[in-house]
Amino acid sequence: MSDVSRRAVVAGGLVLAAMPLVARAGTTGDPVVDAPAGRFQGFQSGSISTFKNIRYASAPRFMAPVAMPRATETVIAQAFGPIAPQRGGSGLQDEACQRLNIWTPGADARAKRPVMVYIHGGAYSNGTVTVPTNHGAKLAETEDVVVVTVNHRLNALGYLYLARMDPRFADSGNLGQLDLIVALQWVRDNIAAFGGDPKRVFVFGQSGGGAKIATMMGMPAAKGLFHSAATMSGQQVTASGPMNAHRRAQAYLAKLGVRENDLGALLELPVGRLIEATDATDPILGGGVYFGPVLDMKWLVRHPFWPDPNPQSNHIPMILGNTRDETRAFVPAESAKVKGLNWDNLAAAMAPELRMDLLPEWIVSEYRAHFPSDTPEQIFYRATTAGRSWPGQVIEADARAAAGAKATWVYQLDYQSPVKPERGAPHTGDIALAFGTLGAEGSITGIGPDAQRLSRQVMGAFAALARTGKPVGKGVPLWPAYTLPKRATMLFDVNSRAVNDPRKWERELFARVPYIQPGS
Repeated sequence: MSDVSRRAVVAGGLVLAAMPLVARAGTTGDPVVDAPAGRFQGFQSGSISTFKNIRYASAPRFMAPVAMPRATETVIAQAFGPIAPQRGGSGLQDEACQRLNIWTPGADARAKRPVMVYIHGGAYSNGTVTVPTNHGAKLAETEDVVVVTVNHRLNALGYLYLARMDPRFADSGNLGQLDLIVALQWVRDNIAAFGGDPKRVFVFGQSGGGAKIATMMGMPAAKGLFHSAATMSGQQVTASGPMNAHRRAQAYLAKLGVRENDLGALLELPVGRLIEATDATDPILGGGVYFGPVLDMKWLVRHPFWPDPNPQSNHIPMILGNTRDETRAFVPAESAKVKGLNWDNLAAAMAPELRMDLLPEWIVSEYRAHFPSDTPEQIFYRATTAGRSWPGQVIEADARAAAGAKATWVYQLDYQSPVKPERGAPHTGDIALAFGTLGAEGSITGIGPDAQRLSRQVMGAFAALARTGKPVGKGVPLWPAYTLPKRATMLFDVNSRAVNDPRKWERELFARVPYIQPGS
């Protein structure tokens, strides 16, 4: 079997030969950048020069990435490259997915614009930055910044922990993270040629993307590669313990039919088989096997935010955000579970969605007393949002404040979708606002004046943090830093405003028990 047919997979058909990427030939007048990594020809659209599908690394399967050597010929960088192999998704999927994309107002090394690097969500198993809501042209134009988006290895290919089974795979538990670190090294070494300032690199990511950033804040290899950060509904208080990660690897290999003492077969199997086996049952959590960063004592030698934030990143200014109705993205209002909610079955329906080990019946009783006019549906979404991932964000913000970190700002997206009101302010609702891609496929913000004003505020705050280390920009309401015990929080909404500890009652209710990061 050829290397191409073994490594490539098309979404929706797991073992298919690679298809050629469609890219128009370069034409006279297209922007060309000569950088240390090579000569890249993009395309111009309005005031923005775009460069897509720049390959920043290569890597043998289950091995650490290696930076690409300088390209010997001009690279036509005009169409998105393949995304990481995964369940679902669209377009070409390939193991050689270490690609980045750049939008710049001008490729002049003298410009030294702030650089905003986006890392996608999808936990650690799915996702891509090639979706329309992640396109960087509007953000680059509006805020006069250079935008970079990055794809990297996911799921078993990025986080299967094999180090205790075979020394050849000593880096295997954190390969997705190592891809991102090599991408940031590429940015450091090359972004000046695209008009960016390598000394002002801001990383931002939503959901799993935020968790990847939180993890890198605790990885010595990432030290100095970024200078400010924002995590959007994404946190990593603790990483996967090596013993649990080892048990997950055993479950995955059993599903795959590969013996622990003969991992050579992993290097020969079609990638489609590797992806199919990711539905192995997780021996700790149940459900599909969890993949994520591992405390391997090589690349990750302590937890990112436990027992405190890693001191190596306390000097980095940081924004942490979440949305008011996170779980409306996971459990649709039209689903049978929600449609059939009543006071008798609410606790049972809520229990699988919680990540905090509190008695569901007691939670329902407390919420009913505190919010007496709420319906079962409203309490379901309130409580599952507050008892799912939000406590992790609170822990990180509190930990940074207690440690005297340079500066931390916290937000909550309260803006209710005008086009899908049943979704409220859900998980992912802030992505299009941060990119300005309000009308893109996948956005639920609407394109009216309220959405446009809010998007300018979010873009402005993020770009200001990248530019100056503070989210102070034109049109951005006064946003105090997060300190204890005030816990100032920006409520991004039709009328954005800062409020101290806006969900104090819920925060204190769930603080009765420890937060255990899923996958730890």
